[in-house]
Amino acid sequence: MTTFEGKKLVVIGGASGMGLQAAEDVVAKGGSAVIVGRSGQKLDDAVAGLSRSGPAWSIAADLADWDQVLEAQKQLAQDHPDATLLVNAAGFFTPKSFLDHEVADYDAYHDLNRATFFLTQAVVRGMVAGGQGGAIVNVGSMWAHQALAVTPSSAYSMAKAGLHALTHNLAIELAGDGIRVNAVAPAVTRRPCSRRSFPQTSWTARWTS
Repeated sequence: MTTFEGKKLVVIGGASGMGLQAAEDVVAKGGSAVIVGRSGQKLDDAVAGLSRSGPAWSIAADLADWDQVLEAQKQLAQDHPDATLLVNAAGFFTPKSFLDHEVADYDAYHDLNRATFFLTQAVVRGMVAGGQGGAIVNVGSMWAHQALAVTPSSAYSMAKAGLHALTHNLAIELAGDGIRVNAVAPAVTRRPCSRRSFPQTSWTARWTS
């Protein structure tokens, strides 16, 4: 069985879904976790649940608020420079036709990618300085590679394709520092945004994160 003894994981968007599951797996196997997410009961409950198995901390930040992202960067650098694992799991999915998109819709995805980019930078600085290498997993999407008529999602797909492109670039740039960078591209998972997007689709319940 894989052990994470002595390893610290940072999860961006880890208060629920796949991000929280990753944190639970690491903490249950001897590691610790830092959850970065929007302030509120969901974040508090996630960290409280993790703390029953091992060390866990939270950094409250609305990833759409640049000032809060900058503060989260500072907290990661000051309090968790020893993290050698990172999962970028923040995301949302709102199907909308191309002609119905407004600037605010596009900007919401853009802001999330910007936050992911610079929070990843903060964690990677610690990995490089620590000299122990590390591993990054970016949670992308099947929609980055395949369009579906039932879920028009041009802005979402564009954003997730950018995350996959970032993965390719970082895998090359950071290999010399012993940092592995990979992405996963899940389809529908059992999480709140899937239930909102597919409220009448029974097959979504068969997909799990």
